Amino acid sequence: MEERLKKLESLRDAGINPYPYTFSRTHVFAQIKKDFETLSQSETVIAMCGRILTIRGHGKTIFATLGDESDKLQVYLRHDVLSEQMDLFKHFDIGDIIGVKGKVFKTKTGEITILVEEFTMLCKALRPLPEKWHGLKDVEIRYRKRYLDLIVNSVQRELFKKRAQLIALMRTFLDDRGFVEVETPILQPIYGGAAARPFRTYYNALEQDMFLRIADELYLKRLITGGYEKVYEVCRDFRNEGIDRLHNPEFTMVELYQAYTDYEGMMALTETLIEYLVTNVNSSKTLKFNNKEITFKRPFRRIKYVDSLNHKVGFDVLAATDKQLSTVCEKFSIEHKKLTTGAKVDKLFNELVRKELVEPTFAIDHPKIISPLAKVHRSNDQLVERFQFFMFGLEIANAFSELNDPIEQRRRFEKQLAQKEEGIGEIDEDFIEALEYGMPPTGGLGIGIDRLCMALFDQSSLRDVILFPQLRKE
Repeated sequence: MEERLKKLESLRDAGINPYPYTFSRTHVFAQIKKDFETLSQSETVIAMCGRILTIRGHGKTIFATLGDESDKLQVYLRHDVLSEQMDLFKHFDIGDIIGVKGKVFKTKTGEITILVEEFTMLCKALRPLPEKWHGLKDVEIRYRKRYLDLIVNSVQRELFKKRAQLIALMRTFLDDRGFVEVETPILQPIYGGAAARPFRTYYNALEQDMFLRIADELYLKRLITGGYEKVYEVCRDFRNEGIDRLHNPEFTMVELYQAYTDYEGMMALTETLIEYLVTNVNSSKTLKFNNKEITFKRPFRRIKYVDSLNHKVGFDVLAATDKQLSTVCEKFSIEHKKLTTGAKVDKLFNELVRKELVEPTFAIDHPKIISPLAKVHRSNDQLVERFQFFMFGLEIANAFSELNDPIEQRRRFEKQLAQKEEGIGEIDEDFIEALEYGMPPTGGLGIGIDRLCMALFDQSSLRDVILFPQLRKE
C-alpha cells in the first residue's frame, strides 16, 4: 500500500486525476471478441475500460490483461506508439481500473488484442488483489469480502447472474398466469405464519416493540380476503436461529396464494414451475448436485409423510406419547430436550426421511400437530392437507390447503400459545377478524429461493448462493 500511495501522489504531481468522473466507452470486451472481424477490417478505434488483472513485460513493450463484467481482453502497449505517455504506465498496478483507446488485432498466437493508442487511469487501487488473482481459495475471505471474490472469480459473477435470472423467470411465470406481485410489511407488530424465533426491534415513533417478519403468510391471506384471487411476493424473511450450510437468518422466498384451489392445485403449479425453471436456467431437465443426478419429469414422486416416518421408527407417530418420541430421538442421537411433541415428530422426519429424498418428491399429508395454518385432511382428522417438496435431500417448498375457518384458526393459535411453540408470540386478532369476514378456499405455497439456487447451481452451502451471508464477527 505504501508503494501504491507513492504512485498515487506521482500521478497527481504529473497533473493526472487518478479518480476521474467518467469514461466514454464504445465497446465491452465480449462485444469486441464477437465483432472482431468487422472491427479489425474497418480499423475502428475502440474505447474500452476494465481492471488490470495481469501485467507482462516492461520498458518499451507491455502486455496487460483487463477484465470487465463481460469478459477478459489483452491490451498491448508500445513505446513507439505511446511515446512519453508510456512512462506513465510505471505508476499503474494490477487491480487498477483503466480506460484505453486503440485498434483491435490478433497476435501471432491468435489472441485478440487491442494496440493501445491512449490510456488513462480511472481508479487507482490502493490495495493489491489477492495473490494469484485467478483463484481466491480462502472460503472465509470469499464470504467476508465478496467484492474480492467477484473481482477474481468470473464463475461466481455468472452464478449470481443466474440467480437473478431465476428470480426474473419466477416472476414471468407467475405474472403470465395472472398472479399480482405485492409487498407486505417487513416490520410487524405481531409475528406469525411459520414456526420460528423472530428478531425484535423497537419502533420509536409508535413507542412499541416490532418484529422482523418470519413469513409473509398472514398478510398475503388478508389480500385474498380483500378480493385478490392470485397474489405473490418475492420476499426477504428473517429468523433468529442457527446458521449453517442450510440456514441463514436472512433469506429469500417467494410466497404465493391462489383462491379457489387446494394443495393439489399447488402441487400441479409447483411441478410446472420447477420444471420450467430447471429447463430455462440450465437448458436441460437433468440436474446434478453433490455428485448425484436427477431428471425432472412430471408427475413428481409422492410419499405419505406419516407412513414414511412410521416405517423408519417402527410405530405410529400419530399415536405415540412424548416419551416414545424422546426415546427414538435418543436412539438416533437427535437433540430433543427443548422440543415440543410436534417439533420432535418433524425433527425425526427431517433426520430420518428427508435426507434420503434425492428425486423430486412431494411428502404429503402432515400431522395436524405441526401444521397450525393448514386445513384438516378431508379423510383423516389427525392430518392436514399439506405438502413439502424435496430434491437432493433439501426442502425446497411448503404448501397448504389454507385454513379459512376463523373458529378453528383461533383454537389452533390458542393451543400453540399454551404450548409456547415458536411461531406465535400472541394471537393475531386482526388476522382472525379478516378470516371472519370470509376468505375463499385457498391454496398457498412458499419456495425457498436460496435452497433452490443451491440445487440448481450445484452449490454445497447457502453461503455460496447469497452475496453477503451472515457470519460471526471476526
